[in-house]
Amino acid sequence: MSASEIIANAQERMKKAIAATQNELATLRSGRANPSLLDRVMVDYYGTPTPVRQTANVSVTDGVTIVIQPYDKSILAEIEKAIAKSDLGLTPNNDGAVIRISTPPMSMERRKETCKTVGKVGEDGKVAIRNVRRDAMDELKKLEKADGISEDEIRGHQDSIQKKTDSFIKEIDQIVAAKEAEIMEI
Repeated sequence: MSASEIIANAQERMKKAIAATQNELATLRSGRANPSLLDRVMVDYYGTPTPVRQTANVSVTDGVTIVIQPYDKSILAEIEKAIAKSDLGLTPNNDGAVIRISTPPMSMERRKETCKTVGKVGEDGKVAIRNVRRDAMDELKKLEKADGISEDEIRGHQDSIQKKTDSFIKEIDQIVAAKEAEIMEI
């Protein structure tokens, strides 16, 4: 593998770490109704844990109400049970045809707790990016020994990887700050 391939691979893996961080943050409650809140809720669908969004149509009606319309009405009770057991703090209302979830305003204490979780998710994303940087640096050192590339060239490639790392970490900081602002917005 050449140095440019190592750098391109590292950049691609860093982009995936950012996407994973964004997906994780999307599942955190921010005070507004959002169908992605239910992404981590698993329903026992004929003995198989299945995400709610694969078993039902999930939509937001008025900004604060999530409506879940199952494709198979027989799993309505299972969906209701899964949502009640989740750590989202939401109370599902089953009317026999659909489940409605009214998202109450978050207390300031709950907002602060959620912000801590956002910070932790952001830190996990940064760790993932730093791990990619470490792997790329190790590959470059192996390349230096194996192919006899000069130290100056390797150092230039390492600087390039460090700049990309700094850029992606800054992007995660911006994503985390935006999510925290959204959560603290009253």
